[in-house]
Amino acid sequence: MTYRIPFLAFAAATLFALAGLPLLAQDEKAQEARVVKAGENKITLTFKGDETKHTHDVAKDAKITLDDKKAKLEDLKEGFPAHVTIDAKFVVTKIHAMSKAK
Repeated sequence: MTYRIPFLAFAAATLFALAGLPLLAQDEKAQEARVVKAGENKITLTFKGDETKHTHDVAKDAKITLDDKKAKLEDLKEGFPAHVTIDAKFVVTKIHAMSKAK
């Protein structure tokens, strides 16, 4: 009987840990957007289906690409479509933008 208690505690801890993984994945959300303004560690976007302008801080270590090449925040121009990843604190952590030429 005493060997069941540690086993049940281990099983409960394992289930709790595995159940928490999807919650961690939901902390960051990727969304389609269009660049309005970018620079000075901030980006203003309009999101698909919503023309309201939203300004977000951009993380210092954010991964930014333009046409599949590494880019700076200042390289993003008004009107560029982008896939933007935002964390739970509404800070942009990843930007994948395309120029109008494509």
